Amino acid sequence: MNPPAPAPVPDATCPRCGGAFACGAQAGRCDCFDLRLTDALRAELAARYSGCLCLPCLRELAAASMTPP
Repeated sequence: MNPPAPAPVPDATCPRCGGAFACGAQAGRCDCFDLRLTDALRAELAARYSGCLCLPCLRELAAASMTPP
């Protein structure tokens, strides 16, 4: 019998906006896995924040990174 999959972290807090969200990364499946982030944006986010950002923040940052300056 396989051990149960880890549950999503229900009390995660986004370090960007301060909002609460359920992070599914530990469970192996999170909605953020479907977002396409550039390598440059990933590096910037890793340098600026510790921990996961909420999906609305990630969507906003991903969209902004695709918009030419």
